Amino acid sequence: MHIVSSIRSALFAFVVLAMSASAYAQIGISISLAPPELPTYEQPLCPGDGYIWTPGYWAYGDADSGYYWVPGAWVMAPEPNFLWTPGYWGWGGNGYTFNEGYWGLHVGFYGGVSYGYGYFGDGYEGGRWQDGHFFYNRSVNNVNITNIHNVYNTTVIHNNENRVSYNGGRGGIDRRPTGQEESFSRERHIQPVAAQNEHVQAARNNPEQRAAVIHGSAPAAAGRPENARPENARPENAATRPVVHPNDLPARQPFNAPNTGNAAQDQKYQQQHNQLIAKQDQQRQQLQQKQDQEHQRQASQKTNEAGQQRLEQQHQQQTQNLQQKHTQQEQKMQGKAQRANPKHA
Repeated sequence: MHIVSSIRSALFAFVVLAMSASAYAQIGISISLAPPELPTYEQPLCPGDGYIWTPGYWAYGDADSGYYWVPGAWVMAPEPNFLWTPGYWGWGGNGYTFNEGYWGLHVGFYGGVSYGYGYFGDGYEGGRWQDGHFFYNRSVNNVNITNIHNVYNTTVIHNNENRVSYNGGRGGIDRRPTGQEESFSRERHIQPVAAQNEHVQAARNNPEQRAAVIHGSAPAAAGRPENARPENARPENAATRPVVHPNDLPARQPFNAPNTGNAAQDQKYQQQHNQLIAKQDQQRQQLQQKQDQEHQRQASQKTNEAGQQRLEQQHQQQTQNLQQKHTQQEQKMQGKAQRANPKHA
């Protein structure tokens, strides 16, 4: 009986590990109906250095809502030298399943789907990392060279002009991963960051993003040119939400560029502000990831309620300190810009 019990325990552990591994790669649902064609949309302006374009894609809600469109968005890379591999729908024999995207040192296989803006079904042509900085290919990205100087211009020729949004199955893209792409899939990966998950949730809650409304042919609204957060779309709700984690922080106020009469100086202030926002967004993400990891450790250790409350209080203090620091930085920059403006002298 002891041997049988041991075998059962080992089998159970194997199944749990297998489920965990597959959960990282795909969403555990199979849809018989293929996702619609990819809609066309305009890419918003890149907000600053270090942001990587993550293309829009179809996600699935439930039987009532069906497929809904998750707009593309600029997202801060979680680590230097990391790139985004988009998720994709693939035929699994009995239906279509979604393979989750991920961050890694290389762009892996994403079904051969041509998402555009550098993701043309094979690798990424939208930019590259060099000496710790990301350089943008202007031929496929909407970049303001006044604010972003890490740019180059390489024409990309691609023959895949279709808008098919899935791999395999009837009418799907016939492409399999190369040996190199398979090796990329075994590298260290980071799952979608908190801002991306919130972006998905916001799209799911928006009825206008459903395929039944978009109809697969109307232009889809592109994502916000900064890490999208649901509270940005509902400012009246943000004020009532307690600020405990960086994701709870309210939307940023726009920077009013000064009009000093010196165009070069005004552009310099705008560039400095964009750089500050990019750095602050990265700090928000880093703190959020750290707090998420602490929550995961706490859950694995089955911490009691008192321990959970202490951790939340600690997180709240960390977030408030970060918010205060960022507010002081922005006030300092605003004051500098106002002093340079004769109207405020």
